[in-house]
Amino acid sequence: MSADGRPTGTFLERLEKGPVLCDGGFVFALEKRGYVEAGPWTPEAVVEHPEAVKQLHREFIRAGSDVCQAFTFYASEDKLNNRGHGAGKHGVYGINKAACEIVKEVTYPAGGLVAGGLSQTPTYLTTLDKQVVKDEVKKQLQVFKEQNVDLMICEYYEHVEEAEWHVEAIKEFMPGT
Repeated sequence: MSADGRPTGTFLERLEKGPVLCDGGFVFALEKRGYVEAGPWTPEAVVEHPEAVKQLHREFIRAGSDVCQAFTFYASEDKLNNRGHGAGKHGVYGINKAACEIVKEVTYPAGGLVAGGLSQTPTYLTTLDKQVVKDEVKKQLQVFKEQNVDLMICEYYEHVEEAEWHVEAIKEFMPGT
């Protein structure tokens, strides 16, 4: 462990030594437990039910996960606000900050790494405007940058172009991540 309590060894350093296991399936696991609404699949549980999210992180650590991802799936501002339920009241910043704090609390003491996560946004299909999409993504990245996550994961894209734009935004806004 480093002086600030973070584990030593970057993702790539660990990968050079062999397989690196990552968690996954938070949305479905928490939906089955009654903490995520099927359909919108947004992660407001990090604010409304933080202990449930912590418990699932603990379960992944015990199962051998080396990397735990902040539960921020579908947590773009446009997604939180356009699904007709209360997720938008927490905002992208509040949800992503809570998710980062939870995952760091559980993962770092176990020696794991913390990943931030991005997924597709409604803005892509409604605008098809690269800069508008990247601006939406940067709202999410702001928290990940402030929380100094170890790496970023981009997942669940229907359109490769949008995924490319998200990766570009990460490289521009969080170089070295």
